[in-house]
Amino acid sequence: GISIGSLGVHNSQACVSNIRVKNAVIRNSDNGVRIKTWQGGMGSVTSISFENIIMENVKNCIIIDQYYCLSKQCMNQTSAVYVKDVSYMNIKGTYDVRSPPIHFACSDAVPCTNITMSDVELLPFDGELVDDPFCWNAYGSMETLTIPPISCLQDGEPQSIKENLRLGC
Repeated sequence: GISIGSLGVHNSQACVSNIRVKNAVIRNSDNGVRIKTWQGGMGSVTSISFENIIMENVKNCIIIDQYYCLSKQCMNQTSAVYVKDVSYMNIKGTYDVRSPPIHFACSDAVPCTNITMSDVELLPFDGELVDDPFCWNAYGSMETLTIPPISCLQDGEPQSIKENLRLGC
């Protein structure tokens, strides 16, 4: 798969912006397109686009993980790398049903904002039932019909982001 990160390890600052991933095929992989950050970090990941991507039997097709940790021992922290302005356009294919096809695990303190989904169609590899996406503190919109539908993506922007002018780089 294709990963941006891991960012913010050991409370470090990460500044990543203006990344475009286009015209890729990902087959038989644990991960498709992923942004991963450690808790406790600072900085931002902004203006990221994933376009025209084919997934074939991918376990975790679309992921934002602001709780990345190599063990179960990582403590919950109140700072995080801010993830915003991420778009997924024309992403199609199949997923391994062991995990939800879309997984947005965003920080309690620094939620992900302005995630946009357009022309996303992910179906189970083995023809089983479509699994529901997972969202935690993820804000954004579906610009077109998305399969599976992402009803857990929240509208607008959280108050905590509006009040925090120190986010970013």
